[in-house]
Amino acid sequence: MQRGSFQWMKSINKSIILNKIRTAGTISRAQIAKETQLTPPTVGSIVKELLEQGLIKESQLGISQGGRKPTMLVLNTNGFHIIGIDVGPSDIRFIISDLAGEIVDEVEQEIAQALTKDSFLNMLTSGVEQLITKQSSLQYIGIGVAMHGVVDSEQGISIFAPNLNLRHIPIKDHLEAAFEMDVKVENDAKALALGEAWFENQMANKSMIAVNVGRGIGAGLVIDGKLYSGEHGIAGEIGHMTVDLYGKKCSCGNEGCLQTVASGPAIAEKAIELLEQGNASSLLLYRETITAEVVHQAALEGDRLAQDVLKEAGTYLGIALTNLIHVCNPSTIIIGGGVSNADSYILDPVIDTIKTRAISERAQTTPVYLSKLGEYGSSLGAVALILSELFEPVVE
Repeated sequence: MQRGSFQWMKSINKSIILNKIRTAGTISRAQIAKETQLTPPTVGSIVKELLEQGLIKESQLGISQGGRKPTMLVLNTNGFHIIGIDVGPSDIRFIISDLAGEIVDEVEQEIAQALTKDSFLNMLTSGVEQLITKQSSLQYIGIGVAMHGVVDSEQGISIFAPNLNLRHIPIKDHLEAAFEMDVKVENDAKALALGEAWFENQMANKSMIAVNVGRGIGAGLVIDGKLYSGEHGIAGEIGHMTVDLYGKKCSCGNEGCLQTVASGPAIAEKAIELLEQGNASSLLLYRETITAEVVHQAALEGDRLAQDVLKEAGTYLGIALTNLIHVCNPSTIIIGGGVSNADSYILDPVIDTIKTRAISERAQTTPVYLSKLGEYGSSLGAVALILSELFEPVVE
């Protein structure tokens, strides 16, 4: 499906009907008309068009309401596919997903130590080409890209990718020219939030925050099913929220950012500092290769120092999330990213801190969960960037 293909979706009534079918699972034409307050002829005409386009299909017969049994309609989830790209700190994951978030295929490419803008864009092109070649019989609806760092989502440009040390990368223009498909680019934490909203049944909540804790820390706020980006597109950069006035210097130039005390590298650095101070720990055996993953493994094996390091990181994260609760008052908070693999060692102090610091009893019990999307959180979030465009009603 070529670039600009979403234009055949730019109808309020069509989007309303398609969304109704998607959320209902199975539904009849008559029920659509009843629940949307659209006239039966309008519903019939649009359903016919959606059937011809292959976005929906007819299913089994429904229960009779006194006359003939109605033919039920369902979303044709595997009629079209989306390519999702997650640009991580050390590799790039490319996936093919159907409209329900089921992953059909994937490839990974390791990121070279020194990249130019051109070589990075060529990596993106190569990965997409590899997937399309492997699955050439599928129909593709678009490409979503979850990119770390500062992103101009409207222009599809990576303003600054700190892990790559690259600036102003024209991702959208490059991929649209190469593949003639619609391309959406977003910060990885915001993409994760959208993925959680779409694939983990968070759409029912008025607001939801997803936090991506890995080499850096970012968050995405979804309100009424839509990402909130803020006036200048930097909403959610909680990794640069100050939590310690006299803390360490962050990569952004400020001191005491959350990223300096709760990210993966910060966890490893804290453990090393404690070892250098003479504290006993099994981590001494791995002194030259300590990472957050190593600290977590030591914690699982009962190492007290490792457990304390993770608890402190979780406490700082809990302070930051309490601040977000006071500002945004979300229905739910979801924690993803590599550090979330530490499970209860991170989650428990987060929940305890919110219970202690939030200013109302209801805020103190704000649900906080670990992401169930796991390592595919950001890549499925990239897929959701396209889905949200496909299903979002647009005022004409």
